[in-house]
Amino acid sequence: MASPPPALEILVREPDGVTVWSGPPYPPGTTSPPQRLPKTACSATSFSTDGARLLATVASASATVYDCRTLAVVKCFELPGLLAAALSPTGAYLQTFQKSSSPQEKNVTVWHVDTAAALYQHYQKSMSKTTWPMVQFSADESVACRMMPNEIQFFDPKDFAKGILYRIRMPGIATMKLATAPGSHVAGFVPEAKGVPASVQIFSCNKDAQNQVVARRSFFRCSTVQLQWNKGSTGLLILAQADVDKTNQSYYGETKLNYLTTDRAFEGIVPLKKDGPVHDVQWSSSGSEFAVVYGVMPPKATIFNKKCNPLVEFGEGPYNTIRWNPKGRFVVLAGFGNLPGDMAFWDYSEKKLVAKTKAECSVTSEWSPDGRHFMTATTAPRLQIDNCIKIFDHNGSLQFKKMFERLYQADWKPEAAERFTDIADLTTSLSTLKIEETKKQAQGSKSAQTSSKAPAITAPKPTAYRPPHAKGSAELQDKLFGGLAPAGGEMSKNALRNKKRREKQKEKKAAEASGSPADES
Repeated sequence: MASPPPALEILVREPDGVTVWSGPPYPPGTTSPPQRLPKTACSATSFSTDGARLLATVASASATVYDCRTLAVVKCFELPGLLAAALSPTGAYLQTFQKSSSPQEKNVTVWHVDTAAALYQHYQKSMSKTTWPMVQFSADESVACRMMPNEIQFFDPKDFAKGILYRIRMPGIATMKLATAPGSHVAGFVPEAKGVPASVQIFSCNKDAQNQVVARRSFFRCSTVQLQWNKGSTGLLILAQADVDKTNQSYYGETKLNYLTTDRAFEGIVPLKKDGPVHDVQWSSSGSEFAVVYGVMPPKATIFNKKCNPLVEFGEGPYNTIRWNPKGRFVVLAGFGNLPGDMAFWDYSEKKLVAKTKAECSVTSEWSPDGRHFMTATTAPRLQIDNCIKIFDHNGSLQFKKMFERLYQADWKPEAAERFTDIADLTTSLSTLKIEETKKQAQGSKSAQTSSKAPAITAPKPTAYRPPHAKGSAELQDKLFGGLAPAGGEMSKNALRNKKRREKQKEKKAAEASGSPADES
């Protein structure tokens, strides 16, 4: 007999501490979900990748690890000068970074959580988001490695006392990403220097093939990269970023999306059909497709297969975010940040637009592990007012909303998607949209909107700056701000006045040609 699916849980962190809520669905009228963990003071929190353990840290003081099944304390580490901490994928190891007064004082430590034993230590002068955590683990924690000047070093996670087992030489390496599921390959980035182009190289983690390049991609005009491995560790997406866009299309610099496969079937730029920045990219849970939102406003959205061939075109719209649910069935396109918060819920398997709605001022967004709920959060310090959590059903209807005086974090507790059943019953889409009809998709057909609790909302008149050449474009305005075209083709007063003037001029010319006086009424 199959075991029942796990219950959903949500981590919520406010100024006075962190708590863990029981997840949805909630009874109608729920304002405060049940709390599984009493408010606990902390400055940062995170789950292990598999959701087995929870880490709560107090800056410059301590790190506490909880068992997520019972929410009992597994171990508390007193760590003066603590600056950062991270759990390994299964929560077996804790990695910490502390202030150090001298190189002789080793300030990076890998701890065994259950025994509180320090398994490995080294000195690190500084750290950043791109270099933390220093030691990276595969999902099953069978592979561990770290980046050091000019090389990648590998360890035995079951016995760190063995020291460095082997090395991969990469002169000038600045960023590293270990494939996690499985931990079969590692990618390293070397920035551009002295006329030599920047490059990303993929190596096998097999000790016998450690210095043989599996795949390589070089490019100019690149200062930083974001590396994303797929599930299966067969494909690597490389978002190359330059500080300056020489085409002057973006104030924020230039981005190019590259793709490498470990079998060398594809090495090159992803063929995007619109110029402009890459706003977001995400692999599907299966690792066989990836979705991209790209181009100048209004951006396009496309899904590619693992051979980099386009599968689905979602058209254009006011979007800069894409979220694929863990089951791979539903996709949310959203416009957050400096966009009004429009969201489009798509049934990818049926190629249908399920619903459109809004979540204004959202900072974070993610699907629940079971793929049935979509949560958005407005958090500080990005936004200091209107902090809130909203939870939508998979069909776009708003199920729950809670306001906060100040909210710092809202995360689903991770769970394996395989532990949940598929969604059997879907709300019937009111019409099937043809994927190729990009204009209708971008503007939003009224017939595709559902009669859910959170119906599609037409955006108010925009007040944001638009360049002069775009001010007269009603179509561009509609795409950018998510509104629907005026019913019945209504015109503005000026447009209507000009139309009447043109018609009168035509009548006058026709009357002169026929020799009869024009009707001046």
